[in-house]
Amino acid sequence: MLTLRARCRRLGRDAKGNVAVIFALALLPVLASVGFTIDYSIASRIKAKLQSGADAASVASISQKSLGYVAAAAMTTDGTVSAGVDDANQVFTANTSGIPGFTMLSSNSTVTKTGITLTSRVEFTGSVPVNFLRALGYETLTVSGSSSSTSTLPPYLDFYLMLDVSGSMGLPSTNAEQTRLAAINPDNYAQYPKGCTFACHFTSQNACGNSSQKYNTNNYCMGYSLSRTAGNSSNTPVTSCPADGTSACIQLRADAVGYAITQLFATANASQRITNQFRIGLYPFIRYLYGYFPLTSSINGSVSNSSTINYAAANLANLLDTGNNSNLGSGGTHFENAFPTMNTTIKTVGDGSSSTSTLPYVFLITDGAQNPQTQWNFSWSGSNSATTLSPSLCTTLKSRGIIVSVLYIPYQPIQNPTTFANSEDIYANANIPNIPPALQSCASTGYFFTANTPADITTALNAMFNQALVTAHITN
Repeated sequence: MLTLRARCRRLGRDAKGNVAVIFALALLPVLASVGFTIDYSIASRIKAKLQSGADAASVASISQKSLGYVAAAAMTTDGTVSAGVDDANQVFTANTSGIPGFTMLSSNSTVTKTGITLTSRVEFTGSVPVNFLRALGYETLTVSGSSSSTSTLPPYLDFYLMLDVSGSMGLPSTNAEQTRLAAINPDNYAQYPKGCTFACHFTSQNACGNSSQKYNTNNYCMGYSLSRTAGNSSNTPVTSCPADGTSACIQLRADAVGYAITQLFATANASQRITNQFRIGLYPFIRYLYGYFPLTSSINGSVSNSSTINYAAANLANLLDTGNNSNLGSGGTHFENAFPTMNTTIKTVGDGSSSTSTLPYVFLITDGAQNPQTQWNFSWSGSNSATTLSPSLCTTLKSRGIIVSVLYIPYQPIQNPTTFANSEDIYANANIPNIPPALQSCASTGYFFTANTPADITTALNAMFNQALVTAHITN
C-alpha cells in the first residue's frame, strides 16, 4: 500500500493531470473574449441607432422650410441659429427616446450661419451596461458620436435691368415685322419711298410735315401708333404687343423685351425659396437713365394693374423715344450717361447673405448701337453716326463686385436704307459688326448672351437669371 508521500511523488510525475489545469487556464481568456464581443456588439448596435438619430437631426434642422432654415434666412448677421438648435435637439430626442438599454450622458446641438452657408452639428455620449465584462471589472461601455450637415441658404439678389429704349429699339422685332410696317407707314415718305421703319417714331404734331408724308396725317408722325394698330380694323390703339406676326399690332423690339421681362417675373416667382428673395427694378435709358420702376420685391402683380412692375414691363414700348419724356431725354443712345448713373444708383454691394446685404446684378438689354446725338423740342445736335459703347464704362461696376450681364439683341439691318439724315441708316448698318465685341468686353466673364428672335429674348433672359442664381451660390 502506497504511502501518502509516494502518492504525491507519483502524481507529480503523471503528465495527464496537467491537461485539465491548462484547459482551465486557457478557457478564461476565451470566455472573456466571447463576453467582450457580446457586450461590444450590443453597445455597437445602440451606438448605430443613436448615430442614425443624430444624422436625422442634423439634416432636419437645416432642411428647406425647417424652422432653423427659415430663421437663418431672415438673419441679417452671422451667428447661432437658436431655432435650428431647438429643432435639432427635439428631432434627436424624438428619434432616440425609445431606444432601450442605454443611458444618455450628454447631447449637444449647434446650428450656425456663416454667409449663406448653414451648418448643423449634433453630438452625443451614452452609457451601455455590460454583463460578461463585469468579471473584468467593467460596469458599462461608453458610446459617442457626432453628425454634421451643411446647406446653402438662398441668396438675396437685386436685379437692375438697364433697358435701352432709344429709337433703334423701336425697330420692328423681326424682318417680317419691318416689312409689314414699311407697307403702311406714311412717315418721311419723300425720303423713304419704300416705307419708313427707322427714325420715324416721333408722334408729336409738327414732328413730321405733311409735305413728307404719304398721306395727310395732320403733321403727326405715325410710326409707333401704326405699329400698334396694323390690321386692327377698329384702329384702336393697344399699349403692348407681346407677340410678333399678329393681326392686332406690329411688334417692336421694345415690345419683345417687355414681354420677356414679364416672363422673367414668372421665373423669379417660381424660383423664390424665401420671402422677398429677389428684387427687380426697371431702369430705361435714352439720353438719361432713370428709375422707371425702382427695385421692388413685389413682382407677382397683374399686367393689367398700372401700379405694378408687371404692368410697367408689359408696356415698356411706351417709353420709346418720342421726344416727350424729360426723364429719358431724347436723341441717340447714351451709354456714357447711363452707366455712371447706374453706378451711383447701386449704393452698396453685399454678398447676398441677408436682405440687408444683397448681391447686385446689372442686366443690360440692348441692341448695342451707341449714338451721341441729342434732341429736344426738335432741336438736334451732335453726330448721328452709330458707334459702340466703351467697355471701360462697365469696368467701374465690375470692379465693385457687381455682375454685369449683357443681352445683345442683334441690330437688324435696316431695310431700304437711304442717305437721309446724313446717311444715318448706312452708318447704322455698317456699325453692326462692331457691336458684339464691345458688348462682350462689357459683360462679366460668362455673362454675354445673344437673342435673335422674340422667343430667344425670353429664353435668354431666363437663362441670365438662372445663371445668376447658380453663380451666387458658388461665389458665396
